[in-house]
Amino acid sequence: MHYTLCDLFSDLTQNAIEAGSSEVTVSLVETDETVSLEIADNGKGMTEDQLKRATDPFYTDGVKHPGRKIGLGIPFLIQTAESTGGSWKIRSTPAGGDAPHGTVVTCSFDLANIDTPPVGDVTGYFRQILTFEGRYEMTISHSANRGGRSFEYAVRRSELLEALGLEHEGSFQDASSLSLLGRYLESLMEE
Repeated sequence: MHYTLCDLFSDLTQNAIEAGSSEVTVSLVETDETVSLEIADNGKGMTEDQLKRATDPFYTDGVKHPGRKIGLGIPFLIQTAESTGGSWKIRSTPAGGDAPHGTVVTCSFDLANIDTPPVGDVTGYFRQILTFEGRYEMTISHSANRGGRSFEYAVRRSELLEALGLEHEGSFQDASSLSLLGRYLESLMEE
């Protein structure tokens, strides 16, 4: 199992980016009772058979991580959700037809369940997924009404890169830009 929910969320988001996506949308909703996440991408998608195999911890396509014999992201999602009274769902449409392709992963976790991992560092999670390698657009929306705190915001990766003067590089490259990104994300969660 992952140490925190954000560790699990990071793994799932990395899957979306590495599926050849040019657009990834992440929506995190926190309340006193639940934490819910939706990750949608326009990547290569999966057939019904591929989706079934992706839920098997002893299957990996061997492409994303050559030499790795197992793939645990989705199986950990399923195990964590089912063992804590949470829920999960994956919808996917493979590329090649007329329909839009990609994958949508949704999950929700019951914070009252003693076996639910702690939420973890949300700012660190967002900073990490915004800085994964590659050229892709990412939109993050985050809302919370938890512990007396209430906020809602949305950010786009391209706008953050532009604000830091990094739009031509297409990535956050140095400690200074990573620090500024972290401080900015933290400021969005202040009341």
